[in-house]
Order: sequence, then structure tokens, then C-alpha cells
Amino acid sequence: MSAVIEQRTERPAKAVSAVVVAGLRRERWYRQPRLRRLGALLAAGLLLAVMTGEQGNGKDLLYSLRGTLASGRLWVCLGLGVVAWVLAETGAPLRAAAVRLLAPVTAPIARGGELAVRRRGVRVTAALVGLALAVFVPLALSRATNQVLVDWVGIYILLALGLNVVIGWAGLLDLGFVAFFAIGGYSAAFWTGHLPVKPPFELNPFLVIPVAMATCLIAGVLLGGPTLRLRGDYLAIVTLGFHEIIYLVAKNSDGLTNGSLGVFGIPHFSVGLGPVQYRWKLDPLDYWWLLLGLIVLAVLVLRRLEHSKVGRTWAAIREDEVAAAAHGVDTVKYKLMAFAIGASTSGAAGVVYASKVGFINPENFPLLYSVLVLAYVIFGGMGSIPGVLLGAGLLAWLPHALKDVVDQKDRFMYMGALLVVMMIYRPQGLLPARRRRRGEPTPARSSVQTGDAQ
Repeated sequence: MSAVIEQRTERPAKAVSAVVVAGLRRERWYRQPRLRRLGALLAAGLLLAVMTGEQGNGKDLLYSLRGTLASGRLWVCLGLGVVAWVLAETGAPLRAAAVRLLAPVTAPIARGGELAVRRRGVRVTAALVGLALAVFVPLALSRATNQVLVDWVGIYILLALGLNVVIGWAGLLDLGFVAFFAIGGYSAAFWTGHLPVKPPFELNPFLVIPVAMATCLIAGVLLGGPTLRLRGDYLAIVTLGFHEIIYLVAKNSDGLTNGSLGVFGIPHFSVGLGPVQYRWKLDPLDYWWLLLGLIVLAVLVLRRLEHSKVGRTWAAIREDEVAAAAHGVDTVKYKLMAFAIGASTSGAAGVVYASKVGFINPENFPLLYSVLVLAYVIFGGMGSIPGVLLGAGLLAWLPHALKDVVDQKDRFMYMGALLVVMMIYRPQGLLPARRRRRGEPTPARSSVQTGDAQ
């Protein structure tokens, strides 16, 4: 009888404990992922309003804060955060509804095997249209705009393509990538005879491009040889140190690089083939088309490389280096190849930049530019060539697009706010690679995993 009574008393106790545990596991409304994202966006809007608001006053420490809070700028920034939150939160359901709506139309095509062919045709057409626009649209733009296209967009697209090989395909965190850009620039100065140390013979800037690429390739091997057994943060610190070494050598070696005074008179590109004589001058259009040709060539080569045995090996190393080594992959060899090939594109960009501006000094290659190129690659989508092209083009163009509405010292703040929003809602980038598209978390997926959709 006592045993029966004990069983009856145990059941309510277990039920009560189950209810308590369920209550503890239940997520509070203010802890839901979508509300946390809203809070992050509102905080980013408030910070953006304060950073771009009234300037400070030495006599009144709260002058800037009061002026910002009293102006309409605060509500504009908060409203932008709310709009971004609404669009991001409702975007996935709308896309899912569109897919369901179009499923009867696309299903027969997919079953017939024609969808892949059609997608390939769309990609080729989009690439040709984009190339045509890149060639002809600058003809209608102003000289200042074309200057930005060359000095920022074109140069940084080349740098981002090279860094994408290192970080996007091989998974190696490189924070000193602009050091190879500096090596390319000083190679142009050396081989055209404008450094204190004279070359054995002088070369046309066109011929300097392959020489600079080979020089950066050797520098990448020399950097990677003793250091690529490191991983993660340790490798990032080593590459950071490599950049500082190159920067300080360029700044302090007066007899080699002319030190902080820099190098003047680097010649422009020129072509002399019999009756064909042409010399690049100060018109940025000539350099834009030259950069465009180099970008197209780099994309074609890297595209073939991505789908080769080397590209598949890089993907294996990026996903799991230990597993790749256990299957017989020489990880050090292939990581060296990634460093060398990625560095070579920076050498080409350095030659074009040095020849275009005609003057370089160590301050043209600060560490900040390495961080910017890394942000461009992540923003566009690591491992995706179209994503890198789009991300580098948009972010490099953004400060110029804001020049008429934003103070010069505040432009990069808006880019920082855009990166914050991007990392909240689309950490895989604008146009991620297919492998990363499957693996990176999205807001909708993370909400389901945490029980937010229940």
C-alpha cells in the first residue's frame, strides 16, 4: 500500500519537474535571434549617428552627443536599421514562396537536365554583358570618376582575386597581402632604372609585369616555406610581421628604395612595334582598359585553376587539413602554391599602380589596405570569383559614391556599418561559392536550430 502511495506522489513530482525544465529551456521573447538581430542593427544605427553627427567641443564634453540626439540624423539611422531588419527577415519567406510558386514550371526543366545548361548560358551572357558595360560605360563618365575606377576599383579587384586564392580556396588567413603589392611597385621602379640601385638592363613596364609576378611568386615561397606549418591566428601574425618587414625595409633603406622620400619618375606604359607607337599618359581610361584586360586574364586562369586537381586539393585542405594530410596530400606544397599564385596577381597590380601614378613611397602600402582587401573578399563571398568581383567593386566604389553627401573622414564609417549588417544577415557573402553556400549559417537556419521557429 505504501509503495502505491509513493508511486502516486512521484508522478506529480516528475510532471512538475518536467514543466520546470521545459520552462527553463524555453527561450524568452527578448532572447529570440530575430530580436537580437534587431537590437544589433539599432545599436549600429545609434553608433553610426553618433560617429557622423555633431563634432565635439572641448568646453562641453556632451555637446556632440546632445546635438546628435536632437537632430534628425539619429532617427534616419535607426530607421535604416529597422528597414534593413524588415527586409532581411522577410526576404527568406518571400524567396521560399517564389520557389514554390515557380516549382511547376522549373521542375520539368530540371528533370530533363536542361536547367544546368540554361544556368550556364545565363552566366556566360551575364559575364559578357558585364564586360561590355565595363568597357563602354567609362566613356560616358567624368575623368575624376575614371580615376577612381583605376586607383581603387580596378587595382583592388586584382588584389582581391589574389587574396581569394589564399584565404578563399586554401583557407590561409593572410593579413600582410599588400606587402606583395609593394614588392610589385618597387619592382617597377627598379627595372625601369629609378631606384638608387640600378638594374643590369632597363625594361618596358609591360615587360616588368611578368618579372614582378615572378618576384612576388618567389617572395610568397620564401614567406610560406618556413611558416606554412603554422595555422590560424599564428599564420596571420606571421603574415602581419612580413608586411611590417617589407614596409620598414622600404622606409629605412635609403640606399636601396630611397627611403621615405619615395621614387619619382616611374615611366608610363608604352608600346613600340614598328609603325605602331603608343604611350599611356595621364588619361585614366587607358589604364582602366589595361586593368580590365589583366582582370579578365586572371579570372580565366583562376577559373581553370579552381576546377583543376590543384583547386580541389585546396578545397580539401581548407575543409580539413588533417584529413587531407592523412589521405596523402602534401599540404605544405599546395599551400605554398596558393601563397605564390595569390601573390603574383598583387605583383601585376603593383606594376600598374606604380606606372600610373609615377611615384611611390612606403606610405602607399599601409597595413590598412590589407584589411580592406580582406573585407572585400569576405563581403563578396570567399572562394567565389563573381562574389569577389562584385564585393571588391562595390566596397571600393562606396567611398567615392558618398563623397557628395558624407564628410570625407566619415565615409569609411558607413562602409563599416554595411559590413556589420552583412555579417549579421549574410555571413557567407553576396555571391558565395556553392560549397560555402551549403555550409555557412543563415539567419533563417540559425533561428530554426535555436528553436525560434517553434
